[in-house]
Amino acid sequence: MNISIRNIAIIAHVDHGKTTLVDQILKQSGTFRENQTVEDRVMDSGDLEKERGITISSKNTAVNWKDTKINIVDTPGHADFGGEVERILKMVNGVILLVDAAEGPLPQTKFVLRKSLSLGYKPIVVINKIDRKDARPDAVLNEIFDLFVMLDATNEQLDFPVLYAIAKEGIAKENLEDEGTDLSPLMDTIVDHVPEPDRNIEEPFKMLVSSIDWNDYVGRIAVGRVEQGSIKVNKEVALLDSQGDLKEKARATKLFTFSGLQREPVEQAEAGDIIALAGYEDVNIGDTLTDTADMTPMVYMDLDQPTIAMYFRVNNSPFAGLEGDYVTSNQLKDRLYREVRTNVAMRVEQTESPDIYKVSGRGELQMAILIETMRREGYEFSVSRPEVLFRENDGITYEPFEEVVIDVHQDYSNRVIDNIQQRKGIMTSMSQEGENNRIVFRVPSRGLIGFRGEMLTETRGTGIMHQQFDGYEPFAGEIPGRTRGALIALEKGDVTSYALEGIQDRGQFFVKPGDKVYAGQVVGVNNRSDDMIVNVAKKKNLTNHRATQTADAVKLNQAKDMSLEQCIEFIDNDELMEVTPVSLRIRKTYLDHNERKRQEKKKAEA
Repeated sequence: MNISIRNIAIIAHVDHGKTTLVDQILKQSGTFRENQTVEDRVMDSGDLEKERGITISSKNTAVNWKDTKINIVDTPGHADFGGEVERILKMVNGVILLVDAAEGPLPQTKFVLRKSLSLGYKPIVVINKIDRKDARPDAVLNEIFDLFVMLDATNEQLDFPVLYAIAKEGIAKENLEDEGTDLSPLMDTIVDHVPEPDRNIEEPFKMLVSSIDWNDYVGRIAVGRVEQGSIKVNKEVALLDSQGDLKEKARATKLFTFSGLQREPVEQAEAGDIIALAGYEDVNIGDTLTDTADMTPMVYMDLDQPTIAMYFRVNNSPFAGLEGDYVTSNQLKDRLYREVRTNVAMRVEQTESPDIYKVSGRGELQMAILIETMRREGYEFSVSRPEVLFRENDGITYEPFEEVVIDVHQDYSNRVIDNIQQRKGIMTSMSQEGENNRIVFRVPSRGLIGFRGEMLTETRGTGIMHQQFDGYEPFAGEIPGRTRGALIALEKGDVTSYALEGIQDRGQFFVKPGDKVYAGQVVGVNNRSDDMIVNVAKKKNLTNHRATQTADAVKLNQAKDMSLEQCIEFIDNDELMEVTPVSLRIRKTYLDHNERKRQEKKKAEA
C-alpha cells in the first residue's frame, strides 16, 4: 500500500459553499459514472440538512487524483456545531479555508481558522463565489490576511496559497484573470501544499476515535485516522477511554476505507489513512484503539464546553400521549443519552425529578435540530426556555459572550444598535458596503435569546445575523425580557370564529378556528405587557331568530404560524413548549390559573 495520501478538511462559515465544492470534486475526480444522476449537495444526507441547506454533522469522503488518495472531510459551518469541527481537525493534516467573495470572513471563519492555526496547519485559501455581482475578491483577500495576523499566524502560515473559485460551476483558478475550466488547480495545490501524514507502520497500531457512525448490521462504527502501525481484520485491539482505562478487548470484525460516497471493506489499513472500524459496542468519541502491546491512550483535544441549557421533560399536558409514539420518561432518557454518544458538544444530566433532564449545548440552533430530529422520530415531550450557563471564579459570576455580526440596510441600523444595547451588547466596529452597514457587537449570550426574531421584524426581514461564542466575561447585569404578555386559554375545547372575533383586538393569535386547546395553553401574544386569560372556545348562544347574512360573516386576522425556532425564542421563564410529531404548542408551566398565582407569590416572597 504505497499510494500517496492527503487528509484535508474544508472549513468555512455557514453557506459559503463547502458542500457544493465537495460535490464538484467528486464529479471531476471520476467518482460518479458519466450517466449517473447525482443530486446537488450530495454530502448533506440528512433530511434536516437538505431542508435547511446547512451541514449539521461532518461527512467523510475520498477521491483519487492522479497517483494520490485525498481523504476529504466536509465540516459544519454553523457556530452551534463547532464541536464537530474541533474533533474533525484532529483527523487531517491540512485545511481548505473557503471564504465568500462578497461576505468575506465572518465569525465562524475566525473560529475554525483559529483552531486550524493552533494545530499548526498551513491553510489553502479559496475565495469562492467570485461570479457574484457584489464580489470584492481583492478586499476579501486583505481581510483574510488581517484575520491571519490577528490570530497570531506564523510566517509560514501567512505564506498561504490563494485560489479563486466558482464552486457551483466546478471552476478554480490561481489568478482572477485566468480562464478557468475545472478544479485541477485546486487539486494540484492540495497534493503539493498539504503534507503527507506520518506513515510509521513499524510501531504498534494506534487510532484516536474522532467520529462515531452506526450500521444496523455491524453496530457502532469508530471513525478516525490511523496514527501509527497497521491493522487487519480479526486482529485483537484494546479500547481505552481518554484517561487510559481499559474498556474492552475485542477483534476488529469489519474494516473500511472511504472511496467517494461509499465505505469500502478492506482486509488491512495502514498509518495515515482515515478508516472506519467495527466490533466495539462501547466505543465513544475521544477513545483510543490500540495494539495490546502498547496500552497508552492518545491525547484527546478537550472541546469547548456548552454555553446554553434547556430542560427536557415528559409531556404532562391534557393532550399528552395523543400524538407521539415515545412518551415515557425512560424512552426520553434513552434517546437523550444516545444523542451524547455521537454529539460531543452536548451534555445530559438527570435532575432531582425523574421526569426532567438538563440538556446543555452550544446554541439555540443545535437545540432546535435535536428537538426537530426527536419529534420526527416520534417522540413527545416538552422543553423549557433556554438559559445560559454561568461560571463562578473568585466569587465573581461570569457569563458567555458572543461576537455578533449584523449586515443591515443603513435605514435600520439605529434600530438594531438600540435593541442590542438594551440587551447589554457593545458595538465594536461598523463599516459600510454600498447601502448596507456591517456592524460588529459583543453581546451576552442570554441577550441574544429571542433577538433574531425581533431583528428580522425591525429590519423587515432584510437583516442578516451571524454569531459565534467569544468567551466568558463578568455578569453584565439584568436584561429586560419579553415586552409583551401572553394570551392564555381559559378552558379546554375547540377554537371558534365567534370567540376569536370578539377578542382579536387584544393581540395576535397563534390558533385558528377548529384548533383544539386546553386551559393554560398560550394561544397568542398580548398587545400589553401582562398576561391575559381569554376564552377562545366560547360558542355562540343559539336562538330562534335567523341571523342576517352579514351578521354571520366573520372577519378574522390571520393567525401567526410559529416555527420551532420562533417558539424557542418566544417562550418565557414560566412557560414550556409542548413538542409532538404533529404539533408545537406553548403553554404555562402551571396550567391552573390559581396555581400560577400561588407560585408567583412564593417567588416574590423568596
